[in-house]
Amino acid sequence: MAEPEAPEETPKLKELPSLPEDALIILPVRDLVLFPRVVLPISIGRQRSIMAAQYAVREQRQIGVLTQRDPEMADPAPVDLYRIGTVANIVRFVTTPDGTHNIVCQGEERFHVTEFLSGWPFFVARVLRIPDAETRTPEIEARFLHLQRQAIEALELLPQAPKEMISTIQGVTSPGTLADLAVAYMDIPTAEKQEILETVNLAVRMDKVSKLLAHRIEVLRLSQEIGRQTKAALDQRQREMLLREQMAAIRRQLGEAEDTKAQEMAELEQAIARAGMPREVEDQARKELRRLSRMPEAAAEYSMVRTYLDWLVELPWKLPEEPPIDIEQARKILDEDHYGLEKVKRRIIEYLAVRKLAPHGKAPILCFVGPPGVGKTSLGQSIARAMGRKFQRVSLGGVHDEAEIRGHRRTYVGALPGNIIQAIRKAGSRNCVLMLDEIDKLGAGIHGDPAAALLEVLDPEQNSTFRDNYLGVPFDLSRVVFITTANMLDTIPGPLRDRMEVISLAGYTADEKLQIARRYLVQRQLEANGLLPEQVEITDAALKEIIQHYTREAGVRNLEREIGKALRYAAVRIAEGDKFPIRIDAEDLHGILGPPQFENEVAMRTSVPGVATGLAWTPVGGDILFIEATRVPGNGKLILTGQLGEVMRESAMAALSIVKNRAEALKIDPALFEKNDIHVHVPAGAVPKDGPSAGIAIYLALISLLTRRCVRNDTAMSGEISLRGLVLPVGGIKEKVVAAARAGIKRVLLPARNRKDYEDIPEEARRDVEIIWIEHVEEAVDAALCAEEEKAAETPREPESVEAAAEQPHAGQAAE
Repeated sequence: MAEPEAPEETPKLKELPSLPEDALIILPVRDLVLFPRVVLPISIGRQRSIMAAQYAVREQRQIGVLTQRDPEMADPAPVDLYRIGTVANIVRFVTTPDGTHNIVCQGEERFHVTEFLSGWPFFVARVLRIPDAETRTPEIEARFLHLQRQAIEALELLPQAPKEMISTIQGVTSPGTLADLAVAYMDIPTAEKQEILETVNLAVRMDKVSKLLAHRIEVLRLSQEIGRQTKAALDQRQREMLLREQMAAIRRQLGEAEDTKAQEMAELEQAIARAGMPREVEDQARKELRRLSRMPEAAAEYSMVRTYLDWLVELPWKLPEEPPIDIEQARKILDEDHYGLEKVKRRIIEYLAVRKLAPHGKAPILCFVGPPGVGKTSLGQSIARAMGRKFQRVSLGGVHDEAEIRGHRRTYVGALPGNIIQAIRKAGSRNCVLMLDEIDKLGAGIHGDPAAALLEVLDPEQNSTFRDNYLGVPFDLSRVVFITTANMLDTIPGPLRDRMEVISLAGYTADEKLQIARRYLVQRQLEANGLLPEQVEITDAALKEIIQHYTREAGVRNLEREIGKALRYAAVRIAEGDKFPIRIDAEDLHGILGPPQFENEVAMRTSVPGVATGLAWTPVGGDILFIEATRVPGNGKLILTGQLGEVMRESAMAALSIVKNRAEALKIDPALFEKNDIHVHVPAGAVPKDGPSAGIAIYLALISLLTRRCVRNDTAMSGEISLRGLVLPVGGIKEKVVAAARAGIKRVLLPARNRKDYEDIPEEARRDVEIIWIEHVEEAVDAALCAEEEKAAETPREPESVEAAAEQPHAGQAAE
């Protein structure tokens, strides 16, 4: 062993006991494996390792190099080290001026640790040395020659491979030495190198090294081929660029003005190269660029081709790196932006979780359906913020031209891509969140059906090759997160609706509106009107008064407008010099907003026989609906008024038939039907109404009229009836119950087969309204009509203002 330069010793080393003859100083190392007959520099920094190396040099002892199982462990124990390592001689010990210690070791042979000893400040172990078998059988010789050829081939494939290394491999005569050298200088994980070191059987070891070398050779060949192809492409571009520069220099030398068109073409060429287009698109762009370069600038088609190329190079063809989705942060963002909507938020969190676990999977198209003002558009913005993506909105309301979706062909003057491609270009990202707003308001005209064009856009199986008519090349929309919104599903074509997952957003309850106003609307209106929170205070009582008596809506848009009016009143006072803070309470609202716009009229409307309260669903949420019936002398006709649809008229006919059939059981004189006409009217006659769910309300109104028993003024109902007297299920249960609670109704009769919708009803509405499930019309009669002793007087008292009281605002067609 060559004697290394002696390091500066620690005084404690001289006091240490001598080592047994069969013991070895152990040096733990991280992320490297020393092989026999390999020279390797090792940097040591742990105090224990420094003392071990100093002691080995002082005593001229060999060391055993063992690899740690976990390279991150700062102070390993014996159990954290592999048991097989390499005996090594310290050839040189060097301490640099900055205090770093380095040793150069030469591996000698393998060893196996049998026992770790104590009593030294470094690792010491009894070991069993494992000499290399030098048996030269024909099989070993064949493996040796094959391995040698592989090692030389791998070295030749390496760029700038040292010739000395090839000569060393060619000069090795020992099969074991060749295998150890080959794997020692191979770029493979430490665990795989340790596995080779622990393989004592020479034939097995050589086979493993040969397999690793074969894989490495294949990788190097592929890398070399890719490098050659890339170099050829770059050489061609560099050649073209050089020729252009030479042409420009020649023109300058000749005194000619620089060709602006050539410069423009060069800029377009560079833009195409930077755009990262797919091969098919890049070929099309270069073809158009060659056409443009040969075309005179005065040509009519010149500007059209130039605009087309601008669109191609400005589209985001490259897929940006997506930030990881943080589910907890997404929950926080949704809670910050929206109050309530727990089921909707839960579905959005599920959607984001799936996108996080399967980012390349086919994501569903979400469709938020609900009345105006409930937060559909802002939910899309929250999703984009939670995903860390750009957000763009495309309004589809009133779109009736297919070209608005797919774009115009370039043969038309002023042609442009469709709204989808324009929005993606504006977002500047191919994985943006794109909201298609008001998808239920698409129209069809002589220029095609835009809903049919959206079938490809909103199909995850097809939109990876979406072809805009203007571009004429496929554009991948599969990474775009599409979200759609609608007020109602009925007007959306079936195939288009089938491509979307519908998430319903019903109207807010009074408590939810109060929380939304307190958390969001007041602050927003303060900022909009230039006010500070310390200048104006609007109390909860005032907000409740606005909610109950100045607005009647499913969303909160009108509520925000009324809050804005109240705050503008305060702004005027502050601008006139009044002292602040200005407090707005419930009793102040009459002078600020005027008299209340809505009042609880249920008691007045149901104080006479023949009036029942029904529940309606409208595109802007639920509402209460009054059914009025009266009889006049006649010959048994049924008169229906109130702009009723065909289905609702048929419900009235069915209700009258059931009443006639049960007249005897209900103690109704059958002669009444022969000598009188029955008139059924639904007030708010200017508003169209249709649907089957008013059947039970019409039936009870007729029973009330003919038996002179009033319908309870705190009860409303909804349900379709059959001629057998069954109460059949209807839709819009959540919206209807919320509307009943908002109108002060205390009891609601619903079909028993609608029990499945009970969980969708908000907790506040369930708390304020008693829900009675009915299966047959007899149960409805018992539950809704007043007792016999509470019959009205025989002479009916018709209220003077029954029609006037019926006038209550409806935002759209009522669907029963």
